[in-house]
Amino acid sequence: MGTGRKGLNLPICSFSFSVIFFFAALTWLLLTYNIRKVTTQVFRQRFIYTFLIAGVAYGLYVMISLMLNHHVDCFTGMLLFQFVVTFLLCVLTGHIYALFTYQRKKEQEIEQLKLENLQSRCEALANQINPHFFFNSLNSLTYLIREGEKEHTLAYVNKLSEVFRYILQSDKKGLVTLREELDFLKAFRFLFEVRYANKLMFDIVVDPDKYNRKLPVLSLLPLVENVVKHNVIDSENRMTVTVRMNEQDELAVSNPVHEKFDVSTSCGIGLSNL
Repeated sequence: MGTGRKGLNLPICSFSFSVIFFFAALTWLLLTYNIRKVTTQVFRQRFIYTFLIAGVAYGLYVMISLMLNHHVDCFTGMLLFQFVVTFLLCVLTGHIYALFTYQRKKEQEIEQLKLENLQSRCEALANQINPHFFFNSLNSLTYLIREGEKEHTLAYVNKLSEVFRYILQSDKKGLVTLREELDFLKAFRFLFEVRYANKLMFDIVVDPDKYNRKLPVLSLLPLVENVVKHNVIDSENRMTVTVRMNEQDELAVSNPVHEKFDVSTSCGIGLSNL
C-alpha cells in the first residue's frame, strides 16, 4: 500500500508543475495581447477577443491532457474556475492599462495645448506692442528732452514705463478690474496727448462704483490704436475719445470720424482678438 501511494504521488506532482507552467504561459500571452495588441477602450471588444484566445487555449489544454491520459482533470470545476479567473484578471488588467494610457495621452495633449496657447499668447503680446507706437514714443521723448522740459520728460518716462509694464504683465492676467484698465488708459493717453500736442484728448466718465467690474485685459488698447490709425488728427481735426458707461451698464468707447485720405492697411487682428 505504501509503495502504491508513492507511485501515485509522482505523476500528480509532475502534472501540477505542467499546469502551473501552462497557466503562467497563458497569463503572459493574455497580458501581452491585452496590453500591446488591444488598444480599444471598449471593454466589450476586449472581453470577446480575450475570451476567444482563452477558449482556444482551453481546447489545446484538453487535447494535450487527453493525449497524456489526464482525462480526469480536463473537465473539473476547479480547472474551469482557474481559466475563468485567469481570463478575467487579464481582461481587467488590460482594460485598466488602456484607460491609464488613454488618460496619460490626454494629459500630454492638454499640456501640449497649454504650451501652444502660451506661445500664441506670447506672439499676440508681441503683436500688441506696436513698433510704430514705440518709435513714436521715443521721438516724443526726444522732443521733450530737446525742449528742456525736465518735468514733462520725467512724467513721460514714468507713463511710458507704466504702459509697457502693464502690457508685459498682461500675459499673466485674464480679467482685470475696470480701475486697472482705466489707469492704463490714463497713462496711455498722456503719451498721445504729448505726441499730438493736445490735439488728441480723452473724456473718461465712469462712476467710481463701477471700478470693480471685470473686463478682459488690454480691451481698450486696440480701440485707441484704431482711433489714431484710421483718423486724421491735427489742429483742424481735433479728436476726443469718450469712454463712459451707457444705459445698459456697458463700457462704451466712441469718437468722431475724420477719415484719412489714404486707407490704412489693417489685418484686423486687434479687434478680432478683442
